[in-house]
Amino acid sequence: MTLVTNSQQTPPPRIPGYDGGPFRHQPELLNEDLFWQVHLHLGATQGQEAGDLLSQLLGGDTWPVFTVPLAGAHHLYVVYRALEGEAGIDYLVHHPDWDAAETLAQDDGHFMGPGLSWAELTAAADNGLPGGSTTNPHARLLLLLPAFGDDAVPDNAVERLTTALRARTRIEAPERLAATILEHQGQWGPTHWSTAGSGYQINDGDYSYRNPANHFAWPTARLAQVATALPP
Repeated sequence: MTLVTNSQQTPPPRIPGYDGGPFRHQPELLNEDLFWQVHLHLGATQGQEAGDLLSQLLGGDTWPVFTVPLAGAHHLYVVYRALEGEAGIDYLVHHPDWDAAETLAQDDGHFMGPGLSWAELTAAADNGLPGGSTTNPHARLLLLLPAFGDDAVPDNAVERLTTALRARTRIEAPERLAATILEHQGQWGPTHWSTAGSGYQINDGDYSYRNPANHFAWPTARLAQVATALPP
């Protein structure tokens, strides 16, 4: 298995507008097949060891955090929210000029999302920008995959996801698993994306912060700002 290229980045002391921490940067986990079993909710593959790792990630005194740099000095944070009774995984986007980070998606019992289209997911995976937890596109793709939902994935999506699963995991029949993941797409299912009149991406997901029809959606200005961080 190809090793992930890790940076020497330290975890952020705080993420503006996001309560939690202290944070712990653990890029070494991205080399572990067991971590991907936990992160991708691979069902029957999760035995006692995977359950123990999940308990460590979500039940410790520190909150594991991974980062992916985005265009224009934005960052996407993947935070294991180790909060008793409210544990889960948060996907946040932030820019140094913003007062607060915005939540793209939440992967927990009270899920929210999707936060990324397929084009945005692959762009973030492939941008090669340094300064995050990894520059490896396969690891980035799998790290951000649970925040994705899109009813218009391209014909090569199964091949792309299969390649990432084969590179980063020891999952049997990765092509079949990739097809299943892309068919069901997490807790919210496939979601339709479109371009708003001002040129930024929105979706029609009932649980998405990027659906302006939802009463909890981000304001228009922030929808447009986030689009600059996530060019399709």
